[in-house]
Amino acid sequence: MSETVQKMPFGYEPPKDERKGTLVYYDSFEHTTERELDLAAYIAKERLFVKLVLYPLHEQSVKRMSKEEVSPFYKREDKLHEWKRDRNETNVVVERLEVKRKKYTPIDSALRHLVETYPKPLFLLMTGETANLFASFSSFEEWIVKIRLLLIEEPARLHPRLLQYKHRWESIINK
Repeated sequence: MSETVQKMPFGYEPPKDERKGTLVYYDSFEHTTERELDLAAYIAKERLFVKLVLYPLHEQSVKRMSKEEVSPFYKREDKLHEWKRDRNETNVVVERLEVKRKKYTPIDSALRHLVETYPKPLFLLMTGETANLFASFSSFEEWIVKIRLLLIEEPARLHPRLLQYKHRWESIINK
C-alpha cells in the first residue's frame, strides 16, 4: 500500500470556517408554529451558527416554570422531528436531555449540558415570557454573562434584570 504525499504551497492556510456557535431554541414547543421554527432556522443560517438545537422542555419542567399544562413530551418531540424531516434541515438537532432525565430539569442543569455539548458561543432563543421567567431565577446573572439571549418578541413588561442586562439580549420581532 503506497502513500502519496501531497505538498502544500508555502504559506497555505486552510480556509477558515465562518460558522460559529450554537443557537438553542429553549421552549415547551406546545404552541410553537412551523413559522416560528422556520424563523429559528432562518436566523441560524443568516447568523452563520454551526447548529440549531431545539430544546423541548419536559412536562414537569414546564409545570414548575409556568404552571401551564402541556401535551406529553413525545408528541411535542415528534412534531419537531416531523418539521425537521419536512424541511430537510441538516444542522438542526432535537436535544433529548429532558427525555433521558424524565423529570424536571432546572435551567442551570440544561445550560451546563448545552455549554459542554455544543460549540460556543451559545445563544438562547426564547419567548419574552420565558426570558422573564429566566431573569427571575437567582442564577440568571451568572449565566447572562456566558450566553446571549435572542427573544422572539420583547415582552410588554420586562423583568428588572433583563433591563439591567439589555446589552446581552435582543428582540427578533419588534412590535
